[in-house]
Amino acid sequence: MSNQPGGFDTRGVVDLGALAAAREAQAKAQQHVEQDREAGVQVPLIFAATEDTFAVDVAERSHVVPVVIDFWATWCEPCKQLSPILEKLVAEADGRWLLAKVDVDQQPRIGQAFGVQGIPALFAIVAGQPLPLFQGALPEEQIRQVLEQLLTVAAEAGVNGQIAGGVIPEATEEVEQEVVITDPELDDAADAIDRGDLTAAVTAYEALLQREPFHADGKAGLATVKLMQRTQGIELTAALNAAVHSPADVEAHLVAADVLVLHARASEAFELLVDLVRRTDDAERATVRTHLVELFDLLGNDHPAVPAGRLALSNALF
Repeated sequence: MSNQPGGFDTRGVVDLGALAAAREAQAKAQQHVEQDREAGVQVPLIFAATEDTFAVDVAERSHVVPVVIDFWATWCEPCKQLSPILEKLVAEADGRWLLAKVDVDQQPRIGQAFGVQGIPALFAIVAGQPLPLFQGALPEEQIRQVLEQLLTVAAEAGVNGQIAGGVIPEATEEVEQEVVITDPELDDAADAIDRGDLTAAVTAYEALLQREPFHADGKAGLATVKLMQRTQGIELTAALNAAVHSPADVEAHLVAADVLVLHARASEAFELLVDLVRRTDDAERATVRTHLVELFDLLGNDHPAVPAGRLALSNALF
């Protein structure tokens, strides 16, 4: 017995309004693509997405082709391993999907909206709907399989277009030229990270720093790999719970801060340790302060959370 007005049961009935809206959005997106093509505008296959550009560059275009979103950060070593693979694959796809890059430090609200817990993290937008893909730096062949499955899912949703004439931006090529490895130790470290041998990566970076003590890439790489070593196999929730349940446990707080930084939540990490600085005695305070400064140096002063973190530490100490 139906409880709908007039006895009409709507269960199983297609939502014609939603279907019409989806078709309208797809037609509008395709029209914009055609207009760009006629105007000689070349759509980049790879682009930086921001809050201001997300609606058009990502959501709208996702009604024509899937848009893959790469959540990354400048300090993230696994992100650096993944990025060239994605750029290679999007070029090969020839406009069947686009790659949007989101710097989680510069665009934290986008990462929060997607529930990003660690980076690198990949999501896709198909017809305006988000789809989680994977987290971490996977091998190229495995990424190919994920993307082929994505294209299949997108086609089933009616999103099977192509951005004809899409281009790889010159800025991407310039970045690739800038990161050409000239120090063999950096090459050795990158290879070691690729195969998951963090100890060998540490050895390579230390060898470089023994030869050039102030080598910026060597110092940053060594700090990053040591952070990866300290947090290997530690889940974020478990680390935070340990710190909450043991408010006087300095080591638990240091671990929690490390994991937060690795998950692109540096501000929370700094707040956690600054609060601990206020509550510890001289010996433990020195340990926490040293750890905080190492995290500041790891991320660099250009990171938006670092200046505020340094100021908070200074206020806590003095």
